[in-house]
Formats: sequence, structure tokens, C-alpha cells
Amino acid sequence: MDNRAKILSNALKLFAARGYDAVGTQEIVDAAGITKPTLYHYFGSKEGLLKALLETNFEPLYQSVREAAAYQHDLPLTLERVVLAYFNFADKHRPYYRMQLSMWFAPVDSVPFKAVAELNRRQQQLLETLFLLAAEDHGNMRGRHQMYAATFLGMINTYVSLALNGYASVNDDLVYKAVHQFMHGIFS
Repeated sequence: MDNRAKILSNALKLFAARGYDAVGTQEIVDAAGITKPTLYHYFGSKEGLLKALLETNFEPLYQSVREAAAYQHDLPLTLERVVLAYFNFADKHRPYYRMQLSMWFAPVDSVPFKAVAELNRRQQQLLETLFLLAAEDHGNMRGRHQMYAATFLGMINTYVSLALNGYASVNDDLVYKAVHQFMHGIFS
């Protein structure tokens, strides 16, 4: 593993365990076995390191969800694919998912919130597009795409949080139950 990869790996572990603000640069370089100038060479700052961590890890999640959200006029199937994409990613990338979730709920003016805000907006927009397309088939859904996207992603992240904390298992049965629970609300 090269120095850049060691820094990213160790920073992710530390940020996921204790949060961005609770981890100092010295702790990151000590864990990675490198010096501060090496960290600054690759990332410029602790904030630059955080942005690189987010960019590196977010794109595979986003691509997976984007593929799953391709609407083919079967809303239950599409929603199941989206939930499964999130669940699979979160299961394989637990420290990253935990870190980005905690940043999502950080104070609005904080570095972590600002760093993750654009990534959250992209996820929201992707799901809004899905619900706009579905509204063409389901007239009662018109005009509710923002609310549906936010609620759907919130439900997904709640289940992922339960799994990350040992209260649930993300599996096919949970995917089915989550989607059908959500759909009872949007079709009523």
C-alpha cells in the first residue's frame, strides 16, 4: 500500500470511529506511519483529505444506485434495486457509510457537513428523478417527488444505521419489507 492509500485507509477508520472533528492530523499521520508533510503533499490539509475520502468512496455508491434507479415502469422492482444497492454498498463499506451518515447530521456550518452536502444533494436529485418518472405511471404521485426522495433515502439510511449498530441484518427480506412499507404510503 502506498502512502496515499495508507493515509486514506487510516483516516477513514479514525473518522468513522470518532468523527472528523475528534481526530487530529497528528493522529492520522501516526496511524499511517508517515509525516505531516507527506499528508500535506497528497491532500493539502485535513479538510483536503476528507474531501478525497468522500470522492473516492462516494462514486462507487453513486454509480451503483444510479444503475439501480433506472426506471423501467416497474416501481416496486426499481425501489427494491435501489434499496439493495444501498444495502450492499453499506455492508461492504461499513466505515465509510458510518462516516458519511454522521457527517450528514453534523452542524450545518461544520466542515464535515459542508464536505458531504454536495454528495447528499446528488443522491436526493437522483431519487427525485426516479419519482418524477414514476409519477408518469402513477398519477397520485405527481408533485411529491422531493418528499418521496427524501423519505425513501431517510428510510434506507435508518435501516442501514440499524444494521451498522447490530440491530438489523440487511438482507433480501428486509429489502422487500422496507420497499413495501414505503409503497403503502405513496400509493395511498
